[in-house]
Amino acid sequence: MNAPLHIAIPQASPWPASEFEERLRELGARYHIHHPFNMRMNSGQCSPQQIRGWVANRFYYQINIPLKDASILSNCPDRHTRRLWIQRLLEHDGTGDDAGGIEAWVRLADAVGLEREALWSLDYVLPGVRFAVDAYVNFARRAPWQEAVCSSLTEMFAPQIHRDRLAGWPSLYPWIDTDGLQYFRSRIPLAQRDVEHGLDVTLNYFRTPEAQRRALDILNFKLDILWSMLDAIEKAYPA
Repeated sequence: MNAPLHIAIPQASPWPASEFEERLRELGARYHIHHPFNMRMNSGQCSPQQIRGWVANRFYYQINIPLKDASILSNCPDRHTRRLWIQRLLEHDGTGDDAGGIEAWVRLADAVGLEREALWSLDYVLPGVRFAVDAYVNFARRAPWQEAVCSSLTEMFAPQIHRDRLAGWPSLYPWIDTDGLQYFRSRIPLAQRDVEHGLDVTLNYFRTPEAQRRALDILNFKLDILWSMLDAIEKAYPA
């Protein structure tokens, strides 16, 4: 006997802001912290070559974050939002005496034994990683700025992945200079601040049932980007 057919009932009214936020946060179950490659990396099972491959490929994502953020700024007519969002760009590119997040990632590369020239050459970047990152930047360029802001909400899940690395890597990978882990230290407080702003924009813009479902789709898309990057890295650097 066939199982009964379950038909999804359309959402009749928008979720209250608290429930909408909860549904966004529930998508953390799909965050790449749960990817097999990341789980091996955070349990000490990766070789130096695998760590270096991950650092080199993730670097392509890091250097494209300011391009994504600049795209949001260029599409955003709201001065208040621009004044807040521009901090992200400056934090990655650096300003004044602050070398910025990209330089912090370069120092991580130094710590794992990657030459700077090789890192900046992007020769290690895998086609799958390049495709995924470029898709994200192109989305931010073409989508309404509020949708691009929504896609950044994977930062809700980022502090834990950074804490795990800070807690485990010094003992699991003693060959990595701990000074190179500064990127992870710096992102924990910054991510929380960025999440507050991104959530405020998202909860106030996506207010109809259709729009709220669209927001969930957008966040799923970004989660797919991050997962796909690790799929490509795992295939290129097998256990």
